[in-house]
Amino acid sequence: MTAIVEAVSCSPTHSLSKGNQLAIQLLAGLGVAGDAHAGVTVKHRSRVARDPHQPNLRQVHLIHSELHTELREAGFEVAAGQMGENITTRGIDLLGLPTGTRLCLGEEAIVEITGLRTPCAQLDQIQPGLMAAVLGRDEQGNLIRKAGVMGIVVASGLVRPGDPIRIELPPIPHRPLEPV
Repeated sequence: MTAIVEAVSCSPTHSLSKGNQLAIQLLAGLGVAGDAHAGVTVKHRSRVARDPHQPNLRQVHLIHSELHTELREAGFEVAAGQMGENITTRGIDLLGLPTGTRLCLGEEAIVEITGLRTPCAQLDQIQPGLMAAVLGRDEQGNLIRKAGVMGIVVASGLVRPGDPIRIELPPIPHRPLEPV
């Protein structure tokens, strides 16, 4: 299966859901133009409260559309952008990528994966039980976070639904994704 951008979303406010767009502009070192989470330093309110000067490793939020399918099969009604993602992908195991993987989106944009998104209780405002549905446990009892990945923009560019995604893995040894 070819990896593609299924949807793009942004919101100028700190709302959980982000509206779908025809295109979004990614800005190197900042994030999504016009999105409340764009910036050199953290913009997520809980992180700003802890230390407003820490670097923004969460400029872009990506979720795989396969998660939406899994959630629908479990009885949840979730659409692209509704869980706060900027880019919804199809055909990529986002959660299986190593830290530092670069996703080349469309003709110019490049996002470097910095880590896993830690889901928050706000997801239950969309539908009760949604937060628990995006968490799981592996065979050893370790927590699995399924709510997508976060990244930084390393090359600016316009991103649209239908754009191809090319994956560039970082040098070996690969580091597994950790929450950011």
